[in-house]
Amino acid sequence: MPDGASAPPLRPRGRVAVVGAGIGGLVAALELAHQGLDVRVFEAASGPGGKMRAVPSDAGEIDAGPTVFTQPQVFEALFDAVGESLDAVLPTETAEVLARHVWPDGARLDLFADAARSEAAVEAFAGPAEAARFAAFAQRCRRLYRAFEGPMMEAEAPSALSIAAAVAPRALSLTRDMAPWTSLWGALGGAFGDARLRQLFARYATYVGGSPMRSPALLMLIAWSEAAGVRKVRGGMRRLAGALATLAEARGAAFRYDAPAARILVEGGRASGLQLASGERIAADAVVFNGDPAALGGGLLGTEASGAAPGLRRRDRSLSAWVWHFAGQPSGVPLSHHTVFFSDDYAAEFASLDRDRRPPGDPTIYVCAQDRSAADRAQPCGPGAPERLLMILNAPADGDLGPPSPQEMERCTSAAFERLRASGLTLSPPRADPTTLTTPDRFATLFPGAGGAIYGASPHGMTASLRRPTARSALPGLYLAGGGCHPGPGVPMAARSGRRAAAAIWADLGSTSPSRRAATRGGISTGSATTASAR
Repeated sequence: MPDGASAPPLRPRGRVAVVGAGIGGLVAALELAHQGLDVRVFEAASGPGGKMRAVPSDAGEIDAGPTVFTQPQVFEALFDAVGESLDAVLPTETAEVLARHVWPDGARLDLFADAARSEAAVEAFAGPAEAARFAAFAQRCRRLYRAFEGPMMEAEAPSALSIAAAVAPRALSLTRDMAPWTSLWGALGGAFGDARLRQLFARYATYVGGSPMRSPALLMLIAWSEAAGVRKVRGGMRRLAGALATLAEARGAAFRYDAPAARILVEGGRASGLQLASGERIAADAVVFNGDPAALGGGLLGTEASGAAPGLRRRDRSLSAWVWHFAGQPSGVPLSHHTVFFSDDYAAEFASLDRDRRPPGDPTIYVCAQDRSAADRAQPCGPGAPERLLMILNAPADGDLGPPSPQEMERCTSAAFERLRASGLTLSPPRADPTTLTTPDRFATLFPGAGGAIYGASPHGMTASLRRPTARSALPGLYLAGGGCHPGPGVPMAARSGRRAAAAIWADLGSTSPSRRAATRGGISTGSATTASAR
């Protein structure tokens, strides 16, 4: 092409049906619509977001799904690729306090976006020796994150061999950092002398639905992801889903809500479209499934597609949760936007979850005070005004066995609110109305296939992350996106999976000039790294 000549406009190259408007499906729809494909999204709920859902309360709408916005660079790259600015489309605030941590004896520790402030806080909390251990641990997490972000998180289909090759120059030091011979709990026992700090950083295993006693030590890299920055989305996390849907619609994607899919259609050995629950049939050249891959393996979308992804055994499921969302007036402990109230015995807590498969009698409770600003002003709504509160208690993913009994409902509710009371937090009203509670059976209904497991498969075992299904399923023409597939759970990871699915579809449907497309449209990479801007 002569210098100065513009590339000819791209033509639509096929019909894509997306099942599910969660983050993975929304990202795939946005990228593919931006590339000129005919994209139609079918969502069972009445709006976009999937697990990024919101529920009403007397104080206003409450985020009842993800509450933490990390790795903004993933979305900056996505928005750049479609000619938009993340900051212009989705205003956010950087959190000064990453999280507040409270122990049964009343001890408190804040971790900050400023690493020096965190180290000083740890020194005041546990002494100079623990502060030095914390600084060393933070650098260890940083090294692990930077070493594995490319070959694992950004790779199209990572393998033990490809990861080993990528980290070979630093294999000896990284092996020491990874501690592949022990669990996260075991590694943290060697990293800290103060049992409370061990408990704090063990909690990161629950961010991907695992027990720290059974998850690999490598998961400590999650701590660096959070330490690198937490943002609060103004107006709530649901705004992110709405923004992605709006951008996709502006590029021609069509959304149909209250339109659940019942079956993946297969013709000639490949996915050929969808049948909706209404009986309507939708023809497509490619189908993106943005649900738990276990729903396919379990035959929930037809026997023809059941071999597209593996099923999920009960023992291999990640954690589920009991989630309360209500308006209340907290006092006693000054809440941050994110506050964790730890139990007395973490090992006993996870023994109950793993061995007994029931919520513990003394649980750790996470509270998100959604009206607290990123700077954690003390009176976010004015004196005496109710705040929007979200409470989470970890639970086994046995939601397909039915709802909890009235006795279990009372036991778990009492245990959760007693933990807050014993830690110094007073709530008015003292207990939330039962109608504000979502239990694993409800999650199993909302997001079928894994018994209410919020994070797909558990992260237990060194190779767990390599066993997640990748963008290309075993059925040609059917692609996977979402937290249940590679690279894993969490908002930024689901977004990465959506980009991987879009890249695979574009490559498989064919492009006459992918390099020109990428240069002129900020397009989708079909290689192993994320696209557009590598920040």
